[in-house]
Amino acid sequence: MARKVSKAGLAVTVALAATLATGVAVGAAGAADAGGHPAANGGSGRSATAHARQVGTHWVNTWTSMPQLTEPTNMPPAPFNQDGKVLDDATLRQTVHVSVGGKQVRLRFSNAFGGAALPLTSVSVALPAGGRAGASAIRPATSRTVTFGGSASAVVPVGSQVVSDPLDFDVAPGTNLTVTVYLADGQASNSITSHPGSRTTSYMLAGDHVRDEDLAGAASAAHWYFLSGVEVWSPDTTAAAVIVGDSLTDGRGSTTDANNRWPDQLLDRLRSRPDTAGTAILNQAAGGNRVLNDGLGPNALSRVDRDVLAQSGVEWALVFEGINDIGTAEATEAVQQKTADDLIAAYDQIIVRAHTQGIRVYGATLTPFGGNTGYDDPSGYREQARQKVNAWIRTSGRFDSVVDFDRAVRDPKNPRQILSAYSDPDHLHLNPAGYGALAAAVPAGLFHQEPLPRGFGFD
Repeated sequence: MARKVSKAGLAVTVALAATLATGVAVGAAGAADAGGHPAANGGSGRSATAHARQVGTHWVNTWTSMPQLTEPTNMPPAPFNQDGKVLDDATLRQTVHVSVGGKQVRLRFSNAFGGAALPLTSVSVALPAGGRAGASAIRPATSRTVTFGGSASAVVPVGSQVVSDPLDFDVAPGTNLTVTVYLADGQASNSITSHPGSRTTSYMLAGDHVRDEDLAGAASAAHWYFLSGVEVWSPDTTAAAVIVGDSLTDGRGSTTDANNRWPDQLLDRLRSRPDTAGTAILNQAAGGNRVLNDGLGPNALSRVDRDVLAQSGVEWALVFEGINDIGTAEATEAVQQKTADDLIAAYDQIIVRAHTQGIRVYGATLTPFGGNTGYDDPSGYREQARQKVNAWIRTSGRFDSVVDFDRAVRDPKNPRQILSAYSDPDHLHLNPAGYGALAAAVPAGLFHQEPLPRGFGFD
């Protein structure tokens, strides 16, 4: 497994370089305990740095959200959205559902689409009250301060991101984590970075309430803001699978605060099996996203580097996207045939780029949209394009494996449509049962860690 060793070695090099750069001395507080884990030190992050000297461990993303430019309708509610400033002197509390666990965590904050620098005054992590997603309250004894280069605050430049220091914080796999941020001066722009399709409730309250047990009287919104990733320090037997998708993966039709999108249900399956329990599932999807052209969020071809290749610990990628390209292209035979050809070429490019980084790529067939008012054209040209794309996914041999989502949810009596028991009323998206059918269609064996074959990535 030479590739995994090199990843761990790279993580060690980065951690040690960061230590030297910040002048942090690793002393008794960073010594490992008898079990080989770093001793507790009040959350300074130093013990995790010392632990990085051990071999066979690396950073793995346990949760992600695809950064997007926030639309006007998805901005924070008043009074947290003023002319030229957002979340001024405000506390933001958000919960996320982690996939794999660890004893050290670090956070990533994105300002990819911000119109001004993003000043984070203070940040904390905690366990939510009752372990619930979308909870406004935390278990106060679990709250820990997050630091950035040893400082409690950080400024995220325009178009950039910031990664926190490692923090001793024991998070169990498949559980929820609360991240609370205070912005003393807000962000001086109405262009901000978020993930609107959180399907999870977040809370906003005026003033500094980072350590408060509950945010009584807080405003709420079902969006995530600024937070784009959570990583855990894990054995090299832990690895991540990234899912590149649109609203069908982002969870349109799923239940708010229930974490029952198909990637969530797939995670539950994998966690129940000893051979796949160490697989992190990273949902890098957004409603309205397209492969070829920008829509809601940058197109998939342009975001592969950021959302797949730059994520920690990734060994697999699953591509389930293209329906919006077909559905928004003109419903003529010529345009739809070209759209199908362009999608096929784009998939091939994604495969080439991921293979270069040693990542296996799986392709999922596109699910039906018959009966959808916007996408189902009377002449059936869009359906022909979907069938052409699916035939290539199934038979080309370019993907390392194929997941047949089309077969999993289509109506056997009317294959152009989703089975009614699985369909959202719009005949495009799925309900939680339908998302369960997608999760069940993914073979768990795809996520067994195996050495790459000789010549992998030459393409």
